[in-house]
Amino acid sequence: MPKVAIRSLDNEAVGSLELPEEVFTYPYNEHLIHLAVVSVRAAQRAGTHSVKGRHQVRGGGAKPYRQKGTGRARAGSIRSPLRRGGGVVHGPHPRSHRNKLSRNEKRNALKSALSRKLAEERIVVIDSLQLDSHKTAALAARLRDLGIDEKTLIVDDRGNRNLILASRNHPKLKTVDALGVNVYDVVDRGYLLFSESAIGRLSAVLQKRRKNGSPS
Repeated sequence: MPKVAIRSLDNEAVGSLELPEEVFTYPYNEHLIHLAVVSVRAAQRAGTHSVKGRHQVRGGGAKPYRQKGTGRARAGSIRSPLRRGGGVVHGPHPRSHRNKLSRNEKRNALKSALSRKLAEERIVVIDSLQLDSHKTAALAARLRDLGIDEKTLIVDDRGNRNLILASRNHPKLKTVDALGVNVYDVVDRGYLLFSESAIGRLSAVLQKRRKNGSPS
């Protein structure tokens, strides 16, 4: 069973934590992780881009010039896609870009990404992320003491207000609840910083099974 050291915010060793093999020794599956990242990114798209087709462009009720005798093409409407200001052929319209994955695929992709981070020693577990101050500089100093100077995903409880306020103005930090971790955030960040309670909650969710015993 894999183990990870538990440290304090003062970078002092305070113990160790056994992690579930089912979650943190999952085989690395690059293709599945790629599908999950694409799915997360697609879901973040607004999908509000739009253009007008020829039936939506204003004007064009009358023929722009007579049929014969001008030496020009036989144009019937200024709304034609061939004309400037006319409609657009096969242009984009509002739609959802969601690329749905099954629950098992998303869960296994996250386990695969977490296992890779653990193997690379990029997961740091802190006994508590309760801060005395909401100052960003104070949090950044604590992270430097821990040897963390890259983009970092901080995982704790959404009720930790000081942590959220201290991290939100830092360009390299992102704070999420344990149940809000996704594959894109894991692979996009150099380090994962967990509170001891948060990594326990996330592990429990990734191990959940349905009542009939099969993985959910």
